[in-house]
Amino acid sequence: MKNQTFMIDISSDDRGCVFLPNHLNLDTALYKLNFGTVTIDAKFKQQPSSKQSITISEDLATNIFFPYVKHPLHIFIHDETLTIGPLVGIFTSGFTPFPMRPIGDRSIIFSKLLSVSSSVGAIPFVFGEKHINWDTGTIQGLFYLQNGWKTIEVPFPNVIYDRLPNRKSERQKQQKEAKARLEQEYLIPWYNPGFFNKMDIYDRLFQVEEISEYLPETQPFSSYSAIENMLSKYSHIYIKPMNGSLGLGVHQIIYNKQDSVYYCRYRDLKAGMNKLKKFSSLEGLMKHIFAGKNLERMIIQQGIYLLKKEKCSIDFRVHTNKDSTGQWNVTACAAKVAGNGSVTTHVKSGGTIQSLDEIFEDPIERKEIAKKLQTASLKLSEAIENNMEGLVAEIGFDLGIDQKGKVWFFEANSKPGRSIFTHPSMKKFDFLTRKLSLAYSIYLTEQAMKSPEALFK
Repeated sequence: MKNQTFMIDISSDDRGCVFLPNHLNLDTALYKLNFGTVTIDAKFKQQPSSKQSITISEDLATNIFFPYVKHPLHIFIHDETLTIGPLVGIFTSGFTPFPMRPIGDRSIIFSKLLSVSSSVGAIPFVFGEKHINWDTGTIQGLFYLQNGWKTIEVPFPNVIYDRLPNRKSERQKQQKEAKARLEQEYLIPWYNPGFFNKMDIYDRLFQVEEISEYLPETQPFSSYSAIENMLSKYSHIYIKPMNGSLGLGVHQIIYNKQDSVYYCRYRDLKAGMNKLKKFSSLEGLMKHIFAGKNLERMIIQQGIYLLKKEKCSIDFRVHTNKDSTGQWNVTACAAKVAGNGSVTTHVKSGGTIQSLDEIFEDPIERKEIAKKLQTASLKLSEAIENNMEGLVAEIGFDLGIDQKGKVWFFEANSKPGRSIFTHPSMKKFDFLTRKLSLAYSIYLTEQAMKSPEALFK
């Protein structure tokens, strides 16, 4: 049966009954009702009228911990069981005791994510390890309703979307134990776990012949001579933290062959400004700029001569998401223009977000660039999915295009930031990325029923 959505009504009549619309032609008899990880016996009957909704008796709704929602939900029929949902748990940390802002400054981000539930046909909620009651198999979930945040008890969900905010929270013992139990004991699919390590991603992608052309030469720091060798090849390189984000800790090193001098461009976080310093030797530069830093946690990457706008380098943020059929889609694409003297294009370093329309006035050139970025992003998404552990369903790419029109891959983010959506033209794409990040749960719910071995391999 093709996946369908229905309004769910609750009735105080006919205990233990589920009433199905007349047009819902089933090729199998139904005996059980499922919501999240709760399954109970039920009697299934046809609606007594021409109602197009599904009606559940009040006692059944109570027994499955069904939170009454006022939008259509998907139904799944498998093994003589009707499943309503999906119930999607969004796992995170950083909770506060304040009812208006239960997840601190990120409460707004999560309220916007939950607000797409009606367009997806799912029931999403936010929770953390402390909200789980292992004895009852229920969660005190945070729901965002019309009148604000509300805590509702629900069963363990069909799927879990990982939105832990940083590596530190991910490493905490209680988070790891909760994830292991929910995945292994309850067989709940858990998607977008973990943060990518830049060197690890590069090593895995380098083995994929089809996309190796997008990869700038990248290697872990080993010695000053390795930096010298790369500078002799490319004249400028980048030194980045392996596990960095938001452009923090990125340094550009430039070698001026004519004058035999070295320059280092970087962001001084304490002073809040971009700096460019000159050195007579690489050793002097490294000792001055990287004093006290653990160079073994750094990578060295080939510098690329990027497209520029008014002498400022441009790169591109491209978001990809898996949809309700399990297929990759490009959901957003915007340009980031570096600030004056900035080593990166990040907004916090003075960069600006611009649409492709603003960067490329010629519609033919714009279309060609968009196509190149889309092709590269989809190939990279599939390669990462095929070569990483876990269920990857959402990626934010930082890509560049050099002055000859070649696409380069710089970074992939498993928990992409959303700064590009501050641009007025990106509003519809902001909605699309949020919608698909939850819509993937529909595909996973169906897969967990019909082919669990494919998910838990």
